[in-house]
Amino acid sequence: MKEITYEELKALPEGSYALIDIRDEGLTAYGMMPGAINIYIEDLENNEKIAAISKDKKLIFYCEVGRMSRDIDDERPYLEGRDCYSLMDGYIGYVKAGMKSDVDKEAKKKKAEESIQKKFHKQLFSPFAKACKIYQLIQSGDHIAVCISGGKDSMLMAKLFQEIKKHRQVEFDLTFLVMDPGYNKENRELIESNAAALGIPITIFESTIFDAVDTIDKNPCYLCARMRRGYLYSRAQALGCNKIALGHHYDDVIETILMGMIHGAQIQTMMPKLHSTNFEGMELIRPLYFVRESDICAWRDYNDLHFLQCACHFTETCSTCHEDGTTSSKRLETKKLIAELKKTNPYVESNIFRSVENVNLDTVIEYKQHGVRHNFLDEY
Repeated sequence: MKEITYEELKALPEGSYALIDIRDEGLTAYGMMPGAINIYIEDLENNEKIAAISKDKKLIFYCEVGRMSRDIDDERPYLEGRDCYSLMDGYIGYVKAGMKSDVDKEAKKKKAEESIQKKFHKQLFSPFAKACKIYQLIQSGDHIAVCISGGKDSMLMAKLFQEIKKHRQVEFDLTFLVMDPGYNKENRELIESNAAALGIPITIFESTIFDAVDTIDKNPCYLCARMRRGYLYSRAQALGCNKIALGHHYDDVIETILMGMIHGAQIQTMMPKLHSTNFEGMELIRPLYFVRESDICAWRDYNDLHFLQCACHFTETCSTCHEDGTTSSKRLETKKLIAELKKTNPYVESNIFRSVENVNLDTVIEYKQHGVRHNFLDEY
């Protein structure tokens, strides 16, 4: 398929083309180009949305970085007689073009910070501070490695840490740590650009994790997540940190609980903090534990920010992964299930969250603690 650059696209007359986003829901949830319609690549043939577009309009297809859209066969019957193009560099190219044109980065940083202090204080800063207090996530003398993956959650977490440090209730140090496990050039540049625009002084180190898992057929996302965490612990410890902070939020917690039951036949939760078993003296904390994903998205959109979901170099050839190694398809399925249940029970999310705070061991047939299984018959 012919390619078109973002600059050439902008020069086209308004109304002369239609933008078609061919990414899956896991990626489009993180942002789409204005005016685009979403048709997943597997659903393109005989799609009613394409048929409804006037034939005198150019069809501009885009994916994440331009590979999948470029490979679309524009000689297929459903595109016959159409003037079709693939957007070079895809969605990331569009985002980068917008950042290059954003000359007043100081104003962007100021707006993002003021929105945390005022407009989104109740939705973002208050639950962040609450989790830090209730679960004792920040203590005097801590040196915390704020781990930034490039997504909306970790970038916001970094800004919230900067904000809470201004309050000086507890003296602690921060290192904003970014691991490059083999990012595409475009992905790494986007992370660096976002960090610069938001005033986050990142420390980047490199690893070869993506190459190591590239040939793994079974559970590559799980292995990648485990390896990434190990590398983060190791580098953070070498930098003098005693904690690493990850950007998992409230929705991640309830989805993990439900996925554990549905897919893992177990009841467990994503803990707000954990001692490392392999790195002595190190701890993992999750300060976004009470922050809702919808509020993170609202903050992102209010500030016209664009982030990565998954910076994996094979993002577009497999199901994109989550930071804990679960595939986006499973998470998306669970999100939809919770949304459906919420239609008839508005308290379903808080009930799932609180269910692991109200475990009655007298009614549990068997449970495991410190690796040892206990059965109700043991004390019956």
